[in-house]
Amino acid sequence: MQQHTGDDMEVPLLNDTNSNRQKSLAPDRDEFSIQQKDSEGSMESPNLEFEYGDTDSFTAELSELYSYTEEPEFSLNRDYFEEDFKNHVKGRRWMQLSMQEQRAYVMRLLDALEVTDRDKRLKVARAILYLAQGVFDECDTETDVLYWSRHNVFLLYDMGIFNALLELLSMEIDNNQACSSAVRKPAISLADSTELRVLLSIMYLMVETIRVEMEGDRPERKAARQAFKTELGSPLYNGEPFTLLLFTMVTKFCSMNAPHFPMKKVLLLLWKTALFTLGGFEEVLEMKVRTREQLNLPPLPEDSIKVVRNMRAASPPASAMELIEQQQQQKRGRRSRRPLVKQDSLDTYNERDPFKNDDARDEEDDPDDVDSGIEGEVDPLDRDVIIQLPPPPLPPPTERVSFPKGLPWAPKVREKDIEHFLETSRNKFIGFTLGNDTETLVGLPRPIHESVKTLKLHKYVSIAEVQIKREDELQQCPMTMGEEEVEETPAEVLYLGMLPSLSQYVIALLKLLLAAAPTSKAKTDSINILADVLPEEMPITVLQSMKLGIDVNRHKEIIVKAISALLLLLLKHFKLNHIYQFEYVAQHLVFANCIPLILKFFNQNIMSYISAKNSICALDFPHCVVHEMPELTAESLEAGDYNQFCWRNLFSCINLLRILNKITKWKHSRTMMLVVFKSAPILKRALKVKQAMMQLYVLKLLKIQTKYLGRQWRKSNMKTMSAIYQKVRHRLNDDWAYGNDIDARPWDFQAEECALRESIEKFNTRRYDKNQNSLFTPVDNCLQSVLGQRVDLPEDFHYSYEMWLEREVFSQSIKWEGLLQAQ
Repeated sequence: MQQHTGDDMEVPLLNDTNSNRQKSLAPDRDEFSIQQKDSEGSMESPNLEFEYGDTDSFTAELSELYSYTEEPEFSLNRDYFEEDFKNHVKGRRWMQLSMQEQRAYVMRLLDALEVTDRDKRLKVARAILYLAQGVFDECDTETDVLYWSRHNVFLLYDMGIFNALLELLSMEIDNNQACSSAVRKPAISLADSTELRVLLSIMYLMVETIRVEMEGDRPERKAARQAFKTELGSPLYNGEPFTLLLFTMVTKFCSMNAPHFPMKKVLLLLWKTALFTLGGFEEVLEMKVRTREQLNLPPLPEDSIKVVRNMRAASPPASAMELIEQQQQQKRGRRSRRPLVKQDSLDTYNERDPFKNDDARDEEDDPDDVDSGIEGEVDPLDRDVIIQLPPPPLPPPTERVSFPKGLPWAPKVREKDIEHFLETSRNKFIGFTLGNDTETLVGLPRPIHESVKTLKLHKYVSIAEVQIKREDELQQCPMTMGEEEVEETPAEVLYLGMLPSLSQYVIALLKLLLAAAPTSKAKTDSINILADVLPEEMPITVLQSMKLGIDVNRHKEIIVKAISALLLLLLKHFKLNHIYQFEYVAQHLVFANCIPLILKFFNQNIMSYISAKNSICALDFPHCVVHEMPELTAESLEAGDYNQFCWRNLFSCINLLRILNKITKWKHSRTMMLVVFKSAPILKRALKVKQAMMQLYVLKLLKIQTKYLGRQWRKSNMKTMSAIYQKVRHRLNDDWAYGNDIDARPWDFQAEECALRESIEKFNTRRYDKNQNSLFTPVDNCLQSVLGQRVDLPEDFHYSYEMWLEREVFSQSIKWEGLLQAQ
C-alpha cells in the first residue's frame, strides 16, 4: 500500500522507512518485559464507571491548566495584586468592595496594561490573573474560590479585558526578539514563556468559565455568554476568528520559529475556544436533528448518545496460563470436561501475540456480563449441562433503552446497497439491469420483492448523501441552479479561515501528538513540548525528580487529550456543515500518516496507560491555594490518587478511536491501511478495557477489516465476531463476516482516493475561489470596443517597442489560407 503524500507536505512519521515502519509499531523486548511485570500485579479488570462527555469536571479542567512547577507563581500573583490594591484601596479587601468600586479598580488595571514598560505590564497582568483565579487568599473553601473566580471573570469580560489581552498576545507572538533569543538557547524553561503563560492563563479561565453554564446564572450572564460566543466565532480579530490566531501559534511552534511558546496552554485554549464557538457533542446531535428536518429527511432511528451510555462492557480476555494448561491437556489426550474458555484469549494466543501475557487475569464469569460480546464458547460436551443452568436475573428496567430484538442499534441500509442488490438480482434472474431504478421489480421472484421491501423499510438517507447530490447538481448546472446560499455558521467561518493553511495545521497537530505519545522515543530532531513544564533549576533530590517526572507525564497526557478532542470536534462539525469539508480534513489526516500514528499510540500496555496515576491531588488547583500543603514523600507520590482510572487518558483513547473510525468509514483504501499495519492484534488488546464505549469503537474498527483478514482469522476469532454482531450496528446486506464484498477489489483503491480528492477540489474551487466566476462573464464581441480598450503596459515598454514589433509581428509569417481551410 503506497502512502499518498503531497509534495508540499511534511509527514510526521517519515523518520521510519517503509521497511521498518512496521517495526516502529511494535515495542522493544525490554518494553514487553516491563509491561508483563506491570500487568502481573492486577489480576482483574473491573468495570470502569466512566461517563463520556465534552470535558471532565469543571475543577479538573481548571487544574490541568497549571503545571506543578508553576505552583510558586500563585503566591507571586497574589503579592502583585495586594501590592497594587493596597496602594489604591486603603484598609479593605476585594470582597468588601461594592460592584461599582470593583469596576473602577478593574478599569484602572485596564489602563495600566497600556504602559510601555514590559515589567510593569507583567505585574498588572499577574494582578488580573489573581482576580480570575478567585482572590483565593480571601477564601476559606474551594467552593468560595470557584464562586469568586466566576464573579470576577464575568466582571473582567464586561470591562473589556479580553480584547486588551488579545492585543498583548498578538504583540508577544510577533516579538521577534524573544523568538530569536529562544531559538539560540540550548535549553528552554518556564522563565522564557512567563508573559505568554500569564496571558493565556487569563484567557483560558475566561473562556472556560463563561463557556460552562450554571443553574443560577442571571439573565445578564446568559447574555454575556452568548455575546462572547458570537465574538469568538466571528472574524473580528484582524479579519479572522480567534481560533486561527491560536492555530498560527501552533504552526509557528512546530516550525521551530518559536520554541518558547507554552504549547499545553495554547492547545487547551484552542480546544475550549472551538468547543465554545462550535458546540459540544450534544449540540452537534441537536443541529443534526434540525438539519434533517430542514432537508425533509426522516428522524434519526435512535439517540446515539443515550444508546452508548446504556451499553454494558464485555468481559476481557482470560489469562494466557489458562490457555496453556488447556493445550497441555489436549496433548495428553484428555477428554475431560473443561471450564468455559473466553475465546478472545484464544484469539490472542492463535495470533502468537507478543502481548499474550499482558494483564494476566483469571476472572470468574459475572452475571452482569451475560449479554456481553466476548464470552465463553459453549463446549458441545457440556451443552446438556449448560442448558440446565437457570437463566440469569433480568436487570431492573431503569432508564434502559428499548433495543429492537436485543440489539442496541436499528439496522440501516443505504440507497447504494439497494441498487447493488437489485443489480445483482436482475443479472441473475433477467439477464439485464435497469441502472439506478429501485422501483421496477418486474420479472423478479417473490422472495426478492420481500427482500427489497425489507431493505426499503430500513433505508437511511444521511445528510452527507443529500449534500453530495446537491453539489453534483451545482457542478453540472451552475447557471440553472444559480448561486448557492451559504449560511455563515461558526463552522463555515472557521473552515473558510483554515482553508489556505489547513495542511499545515493538521501536520502541526499530528507532530505534537507524536511528541506527546507515550510510545514515542526522544529524538534529537523532535520538537520540545516540555518548554512550559521544565523549571530553570533542574531537580537535585529524588523527591524533586519524582515530582517532575509525574509533572512531565501529566503534561503529555493533557496535550494528547486536547489534540484528540480538538480533532474529533472539528471532524464532527465539518461533517455536519458539509461533507466535503470533513473529507478535506480527513484526507489531510490520512496523508500525514494519522492512521499509523494512532495505531502506534495504542501499541502499548493500554491498561497501564488508562490506570496511570500521574497526578498529585495536593498540588491541583484550587486545592493547593486553599489548604495547607502536606509534606510530600516518595511513598505518597508513588501511591498516587485512589481513582480507579485516569479520566483524561480514557477520554483520549476513545477520541482517537473515534477519529480512526471517522477517517476509515466506507473507505476501502484506508481500511486496507489498517490491515497492512497489522492493527487487528493491537485493537484486540484494547478490548481488555472494560468500558462499553471504548469497546464499541474498537469493534467497529475490527468489523470493517474482517473481510480482508481471511477465513482463518475469522475462524479463530469467533467470539470477537460475536461481539461485533452484538454491539455494532447492522447493515442488512453487508457480508462483513464472509469476505465476499465486490468492493474489496485492490485495484480500486488508488482511484478511490484520487476521485475523492478531485471532488473536494471542485467543491473548494466552486464555493471559495472568487476568480472562478470569470468563466461565466459576458464576452464583448464588438471589434470597436475591444480595440478601444485601454491596456496597461509596463513603464519601460516604449524602450523595446520596436524590437517587440520586429520579433512578434514583422518576422512572423501569417498564412491566411490556413485560416480559410480550417473553416
